[in-house]
Amino acid sequence: MDSIHGITVFVQVAEARSFAKAGRQLGLSASAVGKSIARLEDRLGGRLLHRSTRSMTLTAEGVRFLERSRRILAEIDAAQAEFDELQRAPRGRLRLSLPIAGALMLPVLSDFMHRYPEIELDLDFTDRVVDVIEEGFDAVIRAAKPVDSRLTARRLGSFRLMLVGAPEYFRRHGKPDSAAALADHHCLHYRYSSSGRLETWPLFEADSVALPTSMVCNNLDAHLRFTLDGHGIACLPDFAICNALDDGRLESVLTDTVSRDGAFYALWPSSKHPTPKTRALIDHLSEQMAMPNHQTRA
Repeated sequence: MDSIHGITVFVQVAEARSFAKAGRQLGLSASAVGKSIARLEDRLGGRLLHRSTRSMTLTAEGVRFLERSRRILAEIDAAQAEFDELQRAPRGRLRLSLPIAGALMLPVLSDFMHRYPEIELDLDFTDRVVDVIEEGFDAVIRAAKPVDSRLTARRLGSFRLMLVGAPEYFRRHGKPDSAAALADHHCLHYRYSSSGRLETWPLFEADSVALPTSMVCNNLDAHLRFTLDGHGIACLPDFAICNALDDGRLESVLTDTVSRDGAFYALWPSSKHPTPKTRALIDHLSEQMAMPNHQTRA
């Protein structure tokens, strides 16, 4: 930055042909201007100006350096103008990590693309815990509040876990009337890809219930598909099954036995000045997921 300052002073002096006049235009003393030119000449190893008590002229090297210096300052001005424009208008590539279940947010993200056509979404669907900063993500969507102090979080919406099965399954096997009765049913489980552990069903009587593992998978779509096809009872988030519940393809059981709700959060690197594209995404997700047609079942 000191070099840029020296170049700026030199261009001003070359145009004013006076230390005193250049200093007035730059808000510097004539002495400070002279010292800046001397430092620049020392770094370059040559004279830029011929000085006398009556006049100041450019050396041959000074003429060439002035031409290049003007181009450098013009590029800096252009870069600043471009940066200022980027700060005002959301645009550019935006890397977003979502859980596998985040595919259900695609309508909201599609609306975002229509609203901000100059933002290029780069979506990564994974259930592993990504390092937002080290892996270069602009933001992530997760179903847990972060403990990483480097990240800022905003709550987007809530969801509830429910025990559900297809009507055909219940016609064949009956409905459980207690958590203990689940031991006699086909139970379909979800396995976390990141840890390999089965998701724990949030039952009040969990300690006394040994749940069968009739099927295990690590994909929400597959989990839902097997449940819809009548293979057993599953513990699923309401946002994934609300349509199937509404049209009767799934029925809920033991609604008073399930004891856990959750929330979706948007996480992004902490900063006093988040980029316009990141700010636009977070605001859009917060706005859309709070609307009635995007709210999850209570």
